[in-house]
Amino acid sequence: MSQVILYMSMSLDGFIAGPDDRAGQELGRGGGRLFNWLDDRLGEGVNGRVYREAMATGAVISGRRTFELAGRWQGDHHDGVPIHVLTHHVDPGDEPPGSARFYTDVAACVAEAVAAAGDRSVLVHGAGAAQSLLRGGLLDELEIHLVPVLLGGGRRLFAESERVELRQTRRLDGRDVTHLRYEVSR
Repeated sequence: MSQVILYMSMSLDGFIAGPDDRAGQELGRGGGRLFNWLDDRLGEGVNGRVYREAMATGAVISGRRTFELAGRWQGDHHDGVPIHVLTHHVDPGDEPPGSARFYTDVAACVAEAVAAAGDRSVLVHGAGAAQSLLRGGLLDELEIHLVPVLLGGGRRLFAESERVELRQTRRLDGRDVTHLRYEVSR
């Protein structure tokens, strides 16, 4: 069965984007630093390995804000996998591009993403999506790409999180990042 896994780069002080994230400045001021490790994504080292694992997923769940700030990924996050976008509401006539679909029901979104992924995992993006899935008990693992920088402000990954027990299952040190994997205890 598919695992539903959050993949997020995060600063040491808990931010996934710097201050003032918006269209044209999608990662906020200084937030681009969180993704320097992706410069090694094509290599054979740790960072390349982790990137290839994320790209081997069979479906994506994203929060609406992440989806919009990413330019709706022009309808293709990676390799044509289905994109499932969690949102509070869907505007009439708003048709997402490519394989993307909007969902207002968290459980239905996860069920359809898992079915679409088949035997591969589901990649989750966005703070809002992560918090919704955690609250619903629908997130299996967290893969946090911890970057040694203090952004001092911006968008927090776990700003509204309830208490959740985690069990560390992996730690990999890459250039400019530590990749931490946790299983969500239920």
